[in-house]
Amino acid sequence: MPISDTLHRRALLAGLALLPGCARAQAPVLGAPSRPFLEPLGALALDTTPWGFGGLSALHLSPELMLTAVSDTGRWWRAPLSLREGRLAGIGEARHGPLRDAAGQPLRRGVQADAESLARLPDGDWLVGFERRHRIIRYRDLTAGPGTPVETPPGLEESPGNGGLEALAVLADGRLLALGESLPGGAGAESRAAWFGTLHSTRVIWRRTSYLPAPGMDPTDAAGLPDGGALVLERRFSIFGGFTCRLAHLPAAALRGNEPLRGETWLDLPPDAPAENWEGVAVARHGGRTLVALVSDDNQNLFQQTLLLLYALR
Repeated sequence: MPISDTLHRRALLAGLALLPGCARAQAPVLGAPSRPFLEPLGALALDTTPWGFGGLSALHLSPELMLTAVSDTGRWWRAPLSLREGRLAGIGEARHGPLRDAAGQPLRRGVQADAESLARLPDGDWLVGFERRHRIIRYRDLTAGPGTPVETPPGLEESPGNGGLEALAVLADGRLLALGESLPGGAGAESRAAWFGTLHSTRVIWRRTSYLPAPGMDPTDAAGLPDGGALVLERRFSIFGGFTCRLAHLPAAALRGNEPLRGETWLDLPPDAPAENWEGVAVARHGGRTLVALVSDDNQNLFQQTLLLLYALR
């Protein structure tokens, strides 16, 4: 059953800074009732100034509570997540560095370096999806090694420059789920291109399908769930309305079928969380619970924030 507004607000205000410059002590104030599927564990407003960049566009969370993200400035970022009595307490010291090309050289900021999606394969390798120059690069060592190009989903090259591969997720059965931000999906004007990927050694075989976001929204990230389902972040922006986002749930049965994918709303952002440019979602099993983390992309904009939210699956 949903907890009360008061308990929800207290839970989301539980995030406190562990290290100066890594997280501000004040956390977002949330006043909406919680959803029946997700228990809020806390929130943090991250200070990106010490890193010299923001723009976190995709997120991964390991069972050991290590956060890994990529930025649309062509950089990777990593920091340990800290819990206290099961709730979000802060993050530890962050590390970061440039993503690299096939020759091991740092990607030059701009068209070549717009990283928007991230997934970790069962063998430990990483996949990073880029837009503007639409492609996927596979890394054995995200923090130091060179990258190797892999097959991109068919038709991805037709995406708008700033509307490419926003979501990459590894499903429980080992398949990949990829979602395009602005590329039409063939199931109506609101649909978006989606693909299932099957790994064959170093190759990926893609099968195209469609994803149906909420009206006016586009997918920004996705994460697989242990039961075979998935979570998808969606976003809408308007000059007068600002950012509106939602977290949608795709059941396992839908991901095994042939129909266009359509999710059930689990969070509305706002009112379930502050209005921001939510672009990263990650899922991990830890301490007998399934944790769900969300991060916002500040667009390198002084008027936006990098926020981190943590939930537990009920």
